[in-house]
Amino acid sequence: MNIDLTGKRILVTGASRGIGKAIAIQLVKSGAEVLAHFNNTPIQPKDLSAEEKVRVVSFKADLGSAEETVRLFEAATEKTKIDVIINNAGVALDSNPDGPIEGFINDWQRTMAINLQATGILSTMAVNHFKKNGGGIIINISSRAAFRGDTRDYMAYAASKGGIVSLTRSLARAYGKDNIAAFIIAPGFVRTDMASDAINLYGEGFVKNDIALNDLTEPEDLAPLITLLASGLANHATGGTFDVNAGSYVH
Repeated sequence: MNIDLTGKRILVTGASRGIGKAIAIQLVKSGAEVLAHFNNTPIQPKDLSAEEKVRVVSFKADLGSAEETVRLFEAATEKTKIDVIINNAGVALDSNPDGPIEGFINDWQRTMAINLQATGILSTMAVNHFKKNGGGIIINISSRAAFRGDTRDYMAYAASKGGIVSLTRSLARAYGKDNIAAFIIAPGFVRTDMASDAINLYGEGFVKNDIALNDLTEPEDLAPLITLLASGLANHATGGTFDVNAGSYVH
């Protein structure tokens, strides 16, 4: 199957590195125009052709701020409609629950703001936008941790990703008649900058012992599935969760 996304405009949050960058590159190579959100450094897809780079437009926003999150969506849809939103941006903060409670609270609030609040805001704005434009697709990146939990240092991360699951299922149930589909992607450990702290803490051998395959999941391993969902060819799977965790958690 050759998936052609020509003519589709897709907003991807956290698109400057890791999973988001791999998604953005695959979408562009499949013909889409990608609105690539970043916080610090814009996407620099060195392996895209000159023609493909023209179809990447970058937008800066701190998703820890509700106001900046709203402005991001408004900027992305100012000139014309979008067809798909992929809420990928997230943080995984190593927060010791036995330490000072002030530090735990700060980490908890930052995690919830970026991982869950921003996803909720952008998903809600996307629904209202899609209802005016004949429908659309929401793809939210959750985590294996939403279902099996995580270590004591990443409880806030697991809780925020669990919220994404409930949010996305609610969207799918509420707005299917409006031609809006919503999907959950639940990766396990993926070799990204965000996961590097956990890998460094526990060791790559520990992580590999937890999976069924020989190699850790790479960001590029998620991109083909997300490209399929963004195409609209799998809309009857709306509300579904797609595990990409190398067999480390099967449910």
